[in-house]
Amino acid sequence: MKTHKIPISVLVVIYTSDQQALLLERADHPGYWQSVTGSCDPGESLRQTAVREVREETGLDAEKYALREWNLQYEFEIFEEWRHRYAPGVTHNTEHVFGLEVPAPMDVALAPMEHLNYMWLSREEAAKKVFSWTNAAALEKLPQRVKRG
Repeated sequence: MKTHKIPISVLVVIYTSDQQALLLERADHPGYWQSVTGSCDPGESLRQTAVREVREETGLDAEKYALREWNLQYEFEIFEEWRHRYAPGVTHNTEHVFGLEVPAPMDVALAPMEHLNYMWLSREEAAKKVFSWTNAAALEKLPQRVKRG
């Protein structure tokens, strides 16, 4: 039996105190760059999803660093090509934003089925490079998040 994705997800902006952000290049769309993202599994909290997705996509243990929910969410239309992953009739997803502050840019272990490459960029460069408007909007809010902690 096919299990459909839940249309609730997380976006985790991984960054340093000097506002360098980690971007990952999608394997299914070379040239599409993004922060860590992923859908909630059944029964999983948003924080649990963020921790799991960071581990799966980068190899980092988010609980060793400052993982904060930004109390920010975006609703967006799911790309047509990805709608088959969701129940029939589901067209929109709600994405909850988290930030993960790490001490410095670091090497990460990519999930090869999901990502091809990674890079650390300034917040401004990262916001221009990501394909998702929600990711760009979250990166634009990084200066306030770094100051507030």
